[in-house]
Parts: sequence; structure tokens; C-alpha cells
Amino acid sequence: MVPAGAVRPARLGLNLHAIATTWPALAHVAKRADDLGYDSLWTWDHLYGFDDPTIGIFEGWSVVAGWASITRRPTVGLTVTANTLRNPGLLAKIAVTVDHISAGRCVLGIGSGWRPREHLDHGIEFGAGFGERLMWLDESLDLIRGLLRGDEVESPAGGHYVFKSASHRPLPFRGPGRLPIMVGGGGERRTLRLAARHADIWHHRGSLEELIHKRDVLRQWCDEIGRDPGAIECAFGPRILIRDDPVLARRLLDSAVIATGEQPSTDPSAVWCGPPEEIAARWEPYVRAGFTHLIAGIVAPYDEETVERLIDAREMLSGHSPDDMRLSEASDMLHTGHPPANEEA
Repeated sequence: MVPAGAVRPARLGLNLHAIATTWPALAHVAKRADDLGYDSLWTWDHLYGFDDPTIGIFEGWSVVAGWASITRRPTVGLTVTANTLRNPGLLAKIAVTVDHISAGRCVLGIGSGWRPREHLDHGIEFGAGFGERLMWLDESLDLIRGLLRGDEVESPAGGHYVFKSASHRPLPFRGPGRLPIMVGGGGERRTLRLAARHADIWHHRGSLEELIHKRDVLRQWCDEIGRDPGAIECAFGPRILIRDDPVLARRLLDSAVIATGEQPSTDPSAVWCGPPEEIAARWEPYVRAGFTHLIAGIVAPYDEETVERLIDAREMLSGHSPDDMRLSEASDMLHTGHPPANEEA
């Protein structure tokens, strides 16, 4: 837990999109990130790459288990597990297994699930709507937390799941209940309430203004349930490509995105391109707002220069130096964003 008013140290992760790639490529980048001192490694949880079954994509938890066995330092997890794709008992068992493979470095990232086609094509129940999937997620998180503690868990009467006296061993590597949970999403009435109840880490994307607004809503939910918001680490994740020439960097990133079957984003908060100093300058106001964990989206083929040089941006924020004033001025000049948006969920 971080004391009120304190700022967490800046942490840096890579979200390696496991689309249109190979396992050797994923393993190589993970090992290099480990050597360089990255704090976390993540991938996505989908059965299709952007709803196109012809584009190759690897199963997320299998990738994470592979990383757990070949790295020593970073935490490993998904941004985020689709709750709909697995029974919560199975998910808890998978996460604890990866936790032991990694010697206590697993994070269980989880969200409600949102791509209909990959569910429908595989005969997986998708629910009547986002609200119902969030109800399933709430129930699932209660069951998972109980299993991680070593409790014997039962489903509530009328619940979506039908657990009867379920319990698990082994428990997490570091002890009962000691496996962090990350909740993803920004829905203000339900998702952030779930994050206030369950999350050790909360992850969302957006402009600085939007994220600050969502953070304030999360804090309100924490106040309502009597939880210290300082117990929740705030993470976010633009796509990043490092080059000294920002125009070249953006061109290279857009080309890689198109090759995976997606269209480039037009949201300036979703794409950060340039040298490490510019990335650090854009990151600094997020850090001051409490968004200390930057999880950089990296598209295959994973750009070696970005992986090698992005770590410098964290080092620029890790202490106070004579360059701090220059960095603050640069961040104020570079920052652009959108007004907060209120989601219905």
C-alpha cells in the first residue's frame, strides 16, 4: 500500500501483441526485456486476431506460462483475461500454476470480455449484453479471490456459476491470497466499482484528462466501500515506437499495425512516437496524476530499437535531476487529449 499523497515509482511494461508472430519472436523479446530490466510483460486474450480467423494469434495464458519459464524479473500477465472464455475455477488454477512457474511473478488481469464473433464461432456464451457480462465478472472475482485465499467457495443462489464446495491447492507462491489481480476497463457505474472492490492494479486507456476523471470516479467508489485508493496501482498503455524522428516512427508503427489486420488509431493519446525523451515527457504528467505503470503496446514484428531504448524513458523519470524542469516543460508542451467521457457501464 502506498501512503496517501505518496507517488509510486514509475514502472514500465511491454504488451506484446501475440498476433501475426511466432513463439521464437515472443520468447526473444521477453528474454531481452528481462535483461534490460522491464518491470512487466503482458499479452492479449483473444481467439481471433481482430475478428479475422485467417490472422494467426496465440492463446494468451499459454504465452504467459512460456514467459514465466524463461524470465527472472518481470511480472507476467494478460491485459486482460476475458472472463467469458474460462470458468473462474479453471482461471484461478491456471493463474496459480503460472505463479509457481514464475516464482510469484504472475498477475491475474481480468475484464468482462467484449468481442462477440470469437465467442459465437466457438459456441461460448456471450451473454445478453455488457451489463450481464459484468455481473458474471463480479461473481467470478468473488469466487477467484476465495480460491486464491484457500477458502471453500460456493456460488450464490441464482448465480451464473454453480460452484459447490470448491477449493484449490496449491495456493499462490507467496502465500494465501497473494496473487495480484488487475481489473481492466473504465465503465463508471460498474467496472470501476468492481475495480474498487477487487483490483490491486487498475488498467485503462485514454487521454490524461479522461484517465484523471476515471481515477477520481474510482476513488469515489473506494471511499464508498471504505478502501484506501492508494492500495490500487494505476496502469495505462498507449502503443509506442521509438525513433529520433517522430514522423518516421509513426509511419513504421502504422505499417506494422496494418500488417496485423487493424487500422491505425487517430487518437493522439493512443499512439506515442519519438525518442525516449519525448516519451518520458509525455509520461511525466501521467505519473504526477498517479498513472505510474506504463504498459507499452508493441506490435509484431517487435521493434528492437523500441525495446532497447524505451527503457531509457523510465530512467528519466526515476529520480530528480537538473533536467526535471526541461522535462516538465516538454511534457506540458507535448500533451494533447480529449475531454472525459462518461461510459454507461
